[in-house]
Amino acid sequence: MNNSKDLFLNCLDELGLKATDEQINQFYKFYELLIEKNKVMNLTSITEIQDVIIKHFVDSLSIVKIMDLNSIDTLIDVGTGAGFPGVPIKIMFPDIKVVLMDSLNKRINFLKESCEQIGLHNIYFVHGRAEELGRNVQYREQFDICVSRAVANLSTLSEYCLPFVKVGGSFICYKSGDSNEEINAAKNAIDKLSGNIDDRVDFNLPNSDFSRTLLKIDKISKMSKKYPRKAGTPSKEPLQ
Repeated sequence: MNNSKDLFLNCLDELGLKATDEQINQFYKFYELLIEKNKVMNLTSITEIQDVIIKHFVDSLSIVKIMDLNSIDTLIDVGTGAGFPGVPIKIMFPDIKVVLMDSLNKRINFLKESCEQIGLHNIYFVHGRAEELGRNVQYREQFDICVSRAVANLSTLSEYCLPFVKVGGSFICYKSGDSNEEINAAKNAIDKLSGNIDDRVDFNLPNSDFSRTLLKIDKISKMSKKYPRKAGTPSKEPLQ
């Protein structure tokens, strides 16, 4: 554990982050709960502590390379899965109101129980599909930022995520490093969704050869009411 803690602290240092002992304990407790639950349901294929630290925790927190989270009040994580990037962001930036959203209720139940056990507050859990919740006035254009590490084509992912972002806010998208073609192909779709690619950062995760691209897509005006399209359509027929 000491070796993994040193690794984690070094990685945080590379990101310009400092964690309290309590925050480090929350990360380790979340890791234990994740691995325990992973025995009975498929949450992650990454299970070794060092790998989880780099590929889940540090990867989630690498958002600080493209966005100052100290100025953020509200964040929604669309397709959060096992809680990434939302849970690490919440642990590290406890003042942000975080909403974790996923289409699988079993994952949402795991996250509810886990976040309660590690002592996170002002964090909320929503079971549903992005296409439906993106039309719900409770969520539509209500968040400073939307984040997603979900595996989907960028055109599709933008239609899932940009509806939640308020005008002047941003969608931060985590992509693997070889996504130039996909990003270029999505520009027209992002424009239709009232978005604009404002920034991009390419890097390797600390202590790894895992390449990552972060995209910051700003919401520049209110979105047309025709988006998002009905459930299933964005993935079957991505916007061109």
